[in-house]
Amino acid sequence: MRKIVAGLFISLDGVTEAPDQWHFPYWSDEMGEAVGSQMANSDTMLLGRVTYDGFADYWPKQDPEQEPIAAFMNETPKLVVSNTLTSADWQNSTLISGDVYGKLREIKAQPGKDIGITGSVKLTQSLLKEGLLDELNLLVHPIVLGSGERLWDGDTGNVPLELVESKNLPNGVVQLVYRRASS
Repeated sequence: MRKIVAGLFISLDGVTEAPDQWHFPYWSDEMGEAVGSQMANSDTMLLGRVTYDGFADYWPKQDPEQEPIAAFMNETPKLVVSNTLTSADWQNSTLISGDVYGKLREIKAQPGKDIGITGSVKLTQSLLKEGLLDELNLLVHPIVLGSGERLWDGDTGNVPLELVESKNLPNGVVQLVYRRASS
């Protein structure tokens, strides 16, 4: 069975919104390895509408020679969760609406690698609450932002997690990997 794995940049106070405005001073080779490992372990991206809109506007315009991640972002199959979009025109994108949880359960049952979520905080929250998120990979940055959308702003309910990996990076970022705790 495939896993749904969310990878998020997050501040000490839980903010995940607009990492492009606060995350880059902390970027390092070690962070690149952590993100690259998540990409290598996945063969499908799962995106909410807001993240999809931003990525679909940005990544097709990027030259893979200048920004190698562009090839991965553009060529990887993308599942876009939205009940408001009528089409998902970015290369290799499939729109999922209606019974999203049922459809994702079916997709998880198919053969393949991980299904990776980048950004898409509301989607991550809903999948955590619904029991569909298998792994939460957080790169916790040593900064307090004070405002912005937080990972824990939604009503996720009581979700016991177990820490399966932690790593202190030289730049002060801590990588934390959680899985749903076994009952």
